[in-house]
Formats: sequence, C-alpha cells, structure tokens
Amino acid sequence: MFYSARFWGGLRGVINLLLAVYMLAPLVVILIISFSSALFLSFPPPGFSLQYYEKMFSNPTWTRTLWTSVKIMVPSAVIATVLGTAAALALSRMESRWAVLIRGLLMAPLIIPVIITAAAIFGVFRIWGLYGTLPGLILAHVILTLPYVMSTVSANLAVFDKRLEDAAANCGAPPFTAFRRVTLPLISPAVLSGMLFAMVISFDELIVSLFLSTPTIRPVTVQMWSNIRGDTDPTIAAIATVLFLFSLFALLIDGLARRKSGRAPGL
Repeated sequence: MFYSARFWGGLRGVINLLLAVYMLAPLVVILIISFSSALFLSFPPPGFSLQYYEKMFSNPTWTRTLWTSVKIMVPSAVIATVLGTAAALALSRMESRWAVLIRGLLMAPLIIPVIITAAAIFGVFRIWGLYGTLPGLILAHVILTLPYVMSTVSANLAVFDKRLEDAAANCGAPPFTAFRRVTLPLISPAVLSGMLFAMVISFDELIVSLFLSTPTIRPVTVQMWSNIRGDTDPTIAAIATVLFLFSLFALLIDGLARRKSGRAPGL
C-alpha cells in the first residue's frame, strides 16, 4: 500500500511537471529569441543582442501603442476594481431573489464567448459615438475585467465574518467608517488581486480591442496582431516578452500580498 501511494504520487508529480513544461516552453523560447542577434526569428539564436528592444523603444509605432495600452489599462483597472468591489459587497448583503439574476448579468462576460461580447459592444458603441475613442476602449475593458474583480472579492467575502462589522456598528461607527476601518483592510488582499487581474486582462486583451480600435487609437496587442498578419517583425518577440514579464510581475505581487496577509494574524 505504501509503495502504491508513492508510485501514484510520483506519477502525479511527473504529469504536473510535463504539463508545466508544455505550457511554459513556448514562453521560454520567445524570451530567448527576444535577445537574439539574428535579423529574423530563429531558434536557437546565433548570439546575444538587445537590438529588438532598441527597435521597440525607438519605433514610434510600438511606443505609441504601448502607451495607449497603459492609458487604457490603468483607468479601466481602477474603475473595474471600484465597481466590482462595490457590486460584490452589495450582492453579499442582498437577500432578494434578484441577487442571483444581477450576479449572473455582471458575470456574463466570463461565460459569453468574447467574440459575441465584442460584436455587441461594437454595435452599441457605434450608436453611442464611442467607437475608435479612448473612453470607449476603457469602458469596454471595464466590462470585460469587472467580473474578475467581483468574483475575487466575492470569494473573500464568503468567508468574511460579518460580526466584525456589527461590532464596529455597536461601538458607534457609521457604516462607511465600519467599512473603511474594518471591512476594507480585511478584504484588501482580494481587492488588490482583483485589480491585478484586471490590469493583466486589459493589457493582454485583443478581440474587443480589434473591434473598437482605429489606426490612431490602437493598443499594442492589436499592433502585434497586425504585424503578424502582415510581415513578421522580429521586434514582436520583445513585445511579447514585455507582456509576459508584466503578467508574471503582477502574479508575484499578488502572491506576496496574499502571503503577507496570511502572516498578519500571527504578528
């Protein structure tokens, strides 16, 4: 029995390792190619060079689209975090039968195929005059990222002890003060995680941005798609590495925040 358990445990470990290698190998290859000295995409690279990164920061097209992505990502993540946290708090306290329907509507972008969501947003934004505008792209990204924030905060609120808020209210704290001094500090790791998820999703989003972007307002992912369809510029390896490192950095921050919050009660 002992050897059987060891065998199956070892087999699970090998399978998990193979899956991790299978998923990470393409990212590692792109990371290595981005430092290649070749004039075209080739692996293994013939030598080390930073030429693709120099082209990325010297080419106005790439710098403009990168800056556009940042201008979309930051406000959309902040708005989605505020609205998603507020929605999660309201729904966690709502006992009406409408709560299930409202939650389903807010979580719909996670379930509906993104191409359908993109077509619907495109049609509505054409009527509203938001097509091809920065506010339109920000609003579209808020729609896409809000469910991630709401689901993350809702999961934390499911294990939140409501009696702590009641104790603050019994001590004379107004509702907003109780939220600011009691609830928000306790759910802040989930709020931060939701905001980081929103930033990553917004920065990497392509489908909806394809429907709404124009030659003058274009995120970096749309520019990457355009280059791949046309002539493959090796600079795209450096852009892909930047996107990957940004996502990895966000996940590391999220892990550190969760680890710190887990240690807090023991201090």
